[in-house]
Formats: sequence, C-alpha cells, structure tokens
Amino acid sequence: MKLLVINPNISDDVTALIQAEAQRSAGPDTELIVRTAAHGVEYIETRFESLIAAGAVAELIAEYAHDDATGLPHDAAAGGGPVDGVIVAAFGDPGMPALKELVGVPVIGITEAALCAAALQGHRFSIIAISDRIQAWYLDCVERFGFGGRLASIRSINQSLNSVGSVQADFRETLLALSRRAVEEDGANVVILAGAPLAGLARELEGQIPVPVVDGISAGIRMTEAVVALRSGTHRSGSFAAPPVKARRGLSDNLDAALAVAQSAHRPATV
Repeated sequence: MKLLVINPNISDDVTALIQAEAQRSAGPDTELIVRTAAHGVEYIETRFESLIAAGAVAELIAEYAHDDATGLPHDAAAGGGPVDGVIVAAFGDPGMPALKELVGVPVIGITEAALCAAALQGHRFSIIAISDRIQAWYLDCVERFGFGGRLASIRSINQSLNSVGSVQADFRETLLALSRRAVEEDGANVVILAGAPLAGLARELEGQIPVPVVDGISAGIRMTEAVVALRSGTHRSGSFAAPPVKARRGLSDNLDAALAVAQSAHRPATV
C-alpha cells in the first residue's frame, strides 16, 4: 500500500513531525510519500488560512494524479506507481471534503479520522489545540462531520508560540494540564491532541491522562489503511463524484489534467 501524506502548511519542522509519527503508525507493508505545501502559511489557525491551504493541497494531489486514465494519484518523484490513498495532515482538514471529488482513491483528513477514532472509544471527546484563535475553525469542522453533539470541549493554549515546531517541548505541561481538565471538568471520555504540531505527543503522554488519547496523524494513517483495505469502490455518482465537465481557465497544468482524468475515468455509466 502506498499513501500520499500532505502537510497543508509550509513548515518543514511540522512535516518532520508528521513523517516521524506516520512512520511509527503505518503498517510494515505501507509506503509513505510525505509532502509539504508549496505555498501558504506557517501554521493554519483560521478559515481563510484553511482556504489558502486547500488550494495548495489540491495542487499536490493533482501533481500525482494525471499520469494515466485510471484516476489514481501517482508518485512521479519516486518513479511512478499508483497511490492507494491520500491523507490531509492538518487538523481542520483544509479542502475537505471537496478533495474527495478529485481522485478515485480515499482522501481522508486527520480530523475526520481522529473524530471517528474518538467516537469508537468513548461517547464524549475533547480537543486540545495550540491556540485560542483556532477554536472557531475546529468547531466548524466538528459540526460539519456531524460530531457536534459528542464534543465535550475545545481547550487551547492561550499564549504566543515561540515556534510551531517546538510547541510540544515549549508547552508540554500546559497541554497535559489542559487534557486532564478536559477529563475532570468537561466530562471527556477521550482526548484528541489536535494538529500536526502535536504529532507523536500522545505516545509520550501515555499513562498520564486517564482516558484514551488520540493522535490525529496516527489516526489518519491507520484509518486510511483500513479504508483502502475495505475496497469499497469509488464515487462514480452522487455528491462526491468528479465535478461535471465545463469550461475552465487559469488552472495549473497539473490541476487541469487531474480534473480531466477524474472526469473521464469516473463519469457515471450511461444506460
């Protein structure tokens, strides 16, 4: 199995955290291709920053998506071969669920993966985030995926960050305290450590929080592996089918080609 893992922000330090946790989480037969957004912001806190990131993620998917008429992403840099799934590795899932329309393989965001993993382990969950400003976007995302009624709380760091790549080291005790308060005061049965900058922290805090703790990157990898293995089929009809054919202009060559492939390969069959 080959998975494309995309960091929607431009921080190489965060990409390194993503890659390390993804490699620890992936099965022995899973190959990972980890890429960083070519444009955008250091880390995503707002709806508008998410909008910018969505375009960058679409371009990266498209770069791997137009080598043939199968509609499967390809890893050109690694010599080709189909990619079986795509993970959008930023909490808040920039571009999701719209990105599911672009290719014929599972495209899964770490938020939806983490929410599903949390829902399987407890009735109510809390999200621990890296900034107060990010809470509104996260709440939108939880509600969009239909989990609003199971959200106990969103708690976050309310101090300025020194560096997005050092959040874990700089605020470890704060993050631990927020997680414990979510359990004791908010009634959380599960804690989600949100965001790629916190990738791997759940492993380090094992046993220090009295409920299951979900890591978004780990959940994203394992959930995508599971969905790929299910072989459920592709969206050839309905709201996640490829966008209808119509006039377009100004798109990058990669994105234009990816759309053309998706539209030709996944057009609904006629009777």
